[in-house]
Amino acid sequence: MQDYPHHYRVKAAAPAEGEIDVSSPGLETLPSMAPAEFGGPGDLWSPETLLVASVADCYILTFRAISRGAKFQWNSLSCDVDGVLDRVDRVTQFTDYHMKIELRVPPGSDMKKAERLLHRSEQVCLVTNSLTGQCHLDITIETDTASEVSA
Repeated sequence: MQDYPHHYRVKAAAPAEGEIDVSSPGLETLPSMAPAEFGGPGDLWSPETLLVASVADCYILTFRAISRGAKFQWNSLSCDVDGVLDRVDRVTQFTDYHMKIELRVPPGSDMKKAERLLHRSEQVCLVTNSLTGQCHLDITIETDTASEVSA
């Protein structure tokens, strides 16, 4: 890992009408538009969906790192996030992130440890720590059967 501070550079460029191209060195350009809720087409990534996606993506990356450090084995993890955009004191902002976490673990796994690691991941996730909205976890931990593990 590199020393802090880290810098992440992104460029957005657009004509007067139409798609916005969001780019970063070495990455594919993403077309973006306003979401349907703000009069956009609803078929492209928007700043709102990108922000909520970063919550889910960072959570999984954080869990990977924490579980590796804790020597905890797991098979799969999904993180479904519902970001709530609302008006607070006449300011539009994300107020809540409802995170539905589904972890699949091998038979014989320590379920209490799994739950602790899932909660710890939310506590140390750099994206959620950078936002003002509250995170709410709904955790499901399931054991894979022998046939699911070998599939």
